[in-house]
Amino acid sequence: MLTKNHHKRKYFRAKVSLHHRSSLSQWSPMFKQSTQGWQSGGIHSWWLSHPDCRVASLGLNKIQYYSTSGTSKDDPPKTASGDIKGNVLGDTAKNTSSVRAVLKKRDYGAKYTQNNFITAVRAMNEFCLKPSDLEQLRKIRRRSPHDDTEAFTVFLRSDVEAKALDVWGSLEALARERNLRKEVEREYQENIFRNQQLLKEYKDFWGNTKPRSGKRTPFLQGPGKVVMVAICINGLNFFFKLLAWVYTGSASMFSEAIHSLADTCNQALLALGISQSVRNPDAVHPYGFSNMRYIASLISGVGIFMMGAGLSWYHGIMGLLHPEPIESLLWAYCILAGSLVSEGATLLVAINEIRRSAHQQGVTFFDYVLQSRDPSTNVVLLEDAAAVLGVILAAGSMGLTSLTGNPTYDSLGSLGVGTLLGAVSAFLIYTNTEALLGRSIQPERVQKLTEFLESDPAVRGIHDVKATDIGLSKVRFKAEVDFDGRVVTRSYLEKQDIDQILNDIQQVKTTEELEIFMLKHGENIIDTLGAEVDRLEKELKQRNPEVRHVDLEIL
Repeated sequence: MLTKNHHKRKYFRAKVSLHHRSSLSQWSPMFKQSTQGWQSGGIHSWWLSHPDCRVASLGLNKIQYYSTSGTSKDDPPKTASGDIKGNVLGDTAKNTSSVRAVLKKRDYGAKYTQNNFITAVRAMNEFCLKPSDLEQLRKIRRRSPHDDTEAFTVFLRSDVEAKALDVWGSLEALARERNLRKEVEREYQENIFRNQQLLKEYKDFWGNTKPRSGKRTPFLQGPGKVVMVAICINGLNFFFKLLAWVYTGSASMFSEAIHSLADTCNQALLALGISQSVRNPDAVHPYGFSNMRYIASLISGVGIFMMGAGLSWYHGIMGLLHPEPIESLLWAYCILAGSLVSEGATLLVAINEIRRSAHQQGVTFFDYVLQSRDPSTNVVLLEDAAAVLGVILAAGSMGLTSLTGNPTYDSLGSLGVGTLLGAVSAFLIYTNTEALLGRSIQPERVQKLTEFLESDPAVRGIHDVKATDIGLSKVRFKAEVDFDGRVVTRSYLEKQDIDQILNDIQQVKTTEELEIFMLKHGENIIDTLGAEVDRLEKELKQRNPEVRHVDLEIL
């Protein structure tokens, strides 16, 4: 058995040696024909179907290392197999070199601003240039990011920087001019402030004769009207309740007087919040001042808890610890009856306003209150409801005191009014805090906005949708949009001359010309994508008036 294996190994070595010494021209056509199937995967089937060549190839790989002469072991062997490999991979190397020529990597550096656009205002402010300095620069028309303005002219930042160096001579001179202009600007702002103070003093001395604006104030309708009615009624109630407490010394009447005072102060705070909430947005507050109503309502809730509930509890506890006889309660009953009527009238005004607003927004009365859609009306509603219940509670406790002669019932009535005010204040604090944190709108409304975007042909999908109520039923909508590049490109091509584009493609002969062609149309397609984003934002606002701010991010 050993002899047979030994002869078999000698046979393979002899066969390998013959293949190595013989000319490769005998089997190179077969190899070349087989290598044509490399691209389609045929090399594997050829390799498995030729066992003799497989052995010869393995033998060649072993012999290459020992048969090389005049070279070191680390150098690549100069054998027939190396030439074959070069022939096989020659076309692939050529293709790789051509791809690298087209996809030439650009080194832009850590801060690259050569292709940045800059407006004329920024060019004059940041580089201390005059309008005449910009006349000779290249002008580029770009689409406006705003819906109500047309395209505007911009300049290349590199051109502006070069012009600034030409005008000022050096960067140091430009920096000195900037500092000088900043100092002049600071002095100008100081002069404006000084002149405003002088004008104010002049108006205070002579009277302001500026004609009144014809625009209606926010206190003649809606929540403002409800708040003003509540201020007047609660102010009168506080005055009469205070007189009744001085006359009778009732702890429940004192709690009711404090209750009316707290309501008056809080509603005055609400009026201030309403007046601030209608201010127009500015650079410091780009989303406006609508949240001022929630802030005023939150402070109002804290005031009710501290001033109304706290004093009522304190007076009730002191009445339990040191009970005192109560004088005649006839006048107190009369004042409580008048307060019940007035507070009930204010409550009805608030209920009607909330019903009207809830009907307009398509929600129920209780959902409107629980979600604090209009915090100012909410506060009036809850305060007047608590006032009506407080009057009933105070009248009942005073009646028990009159029947039994025990002042403890009156003190318990004061504690009951304080507990009622504490519950109202806790609800107001919670709902307004939730609103200020930024609550999402109802899922049905989010689904409606999402379906509108998904039904557009240019949109493939919508992700990471956030629809937040920023106050007074104004919505800020944000979403990541996956655009269909084919639809956007087709939208661009529909506005172009296809024959001219085909002619331009046929004129392309070099990689540099191809790069210029692709860069030109690539930039135009990006502009088309921006126009599609503007179109979607505009249509979304038109179909949903409550959506005031739309942020669509391209995915």
